Amino acid sequence: MPATLFYVLLAGAPVPAVRAFIMTSMFLLAVILDRTAISLPPVAWAAVVVLLVSPEELIGPSFQMSFAAVVALVAAYEATQTLRLRWRSEAGWGGRAALYVAGLVFTSLIATLATGPYSIYHFNRIAFYGVIANMIAVPLTGVWIMPWAVLAVILMPFGLEDVALTPMGWGVDGIIAIAGFVAGLPRAVSVVPAMPVAGLAIITLGGLWLCLWQRRWRLAGVPVIVVGLASILFTRAPDLLISEDGRFFAVVATDGRLLLSRPKADKFVTDNWLRRSDTETVETLSIGGYDADGRLACDSLGCIYQAFGRTVALVQQPMALLEDCGMADVVVSLEPVRVPCRPTTAVIDRFDLWRNGVHAIWIGEDGGIEIRSVRAMRGARPWVVDPGSP
Repeated sequence: MPATLFYVLLAGAPVPAVRAFIMTSMFLLAVILDRTAISLPPVAWAAVVVLLVSPEELIGPSFQMSFAAVVALVAAYEATQTLRLRWRSEAGWGGRAALYVAGLVFTSLIATLATGPYSIYHFNRIAFYGVIANMIAVPLTGVWIMPWAVLAVILMPFGLEDVALTPMGWGVDGIIAIAGFVAGLPRAVSVVPAMPVAGLAIITLGGLWLCLWQRRWRLAGVPVIVVGLASILFTRAPDLLISEDGRFFAVVATDGRLLLSRPKADKFVTDNWLRRSDTETVETLSIGGYDADGRLACDSLGCIYQAFGRTVALVQQPMALLEDCGMADVVVSLEPVRVPCRPTTAVIDRFDLWRNGVHAIWIGEDGGIEIRSVRAMRGARPWVVDPGSP
């Protein structure tokens, strides 16, 4: 445990390393106290400690995916323990080698299934060949990279760490090459629609039911997980997206294409919009005339988006505000709106964008309008900085 703590401090104590240290310490403490190390109580205590130190980790992908994988793996190995021990006791050297390979496949498959929903929710992507990559990367890490890493730490006080870091680098290059090869396979990664929070909550409850119970009724968690995954089918990409500085926006065409108002928009924002819109196709709007299947009309003063009898005005020049405020259902302005608008008109001006971040607008077939912002979805949490505070 002290050696592991030293390594964490040497690495700069990043959150994932601290979390791994806490979980490892819990497992080692269980061994010291003659308890079952690979069990769920040490995982639960590790989660408690992590959340006491960094409560904001609860809603982050790193915490959710790592603990989902660990809980699922512990539950899966507990459920198959008797069967695995019998196979191992009856197997010869060849059988044990086959069991080792099968264990790698089993471990990778369980971890992939457990982390898949959280990967969909946070990144809108799912990787299909993770099992193949892990079958090579995991043994390479354990047999080659980590022993050289330990030796590098031992040699570091003498200035001889290069002796170990060089062959360790060969192993790291091998893992990068494996990742590149797997990522280059046809349809290695697919973009999927954004999952609603309710869907992720249902999947989590179903997964906990499946992993925590020991009797056969644990299988009732499987249909609950399926229901949570089905929530993806009922989500729809926003019709309009407006950046937090209001300098560019995007329209989702009826065929799924993402149409940007500027060819050189912020790449980070664009990539996020692509994932959230369930598409990999991005084009530039023709600012002038009609676009987006005739729903968008633009001129030098701004753009008008119309769908299902509703109108959204994207104001570029202040002189267009008076007219747009009198006819649009939603007004998005780069400047502060100081002219009176209709009582039924929703206004998003420069200050709203600055305070609340990126805005998304949905227009339903029934004419209903839904507006969401980053800040509204994120919530007012203690660790979130308020842009309006001094």
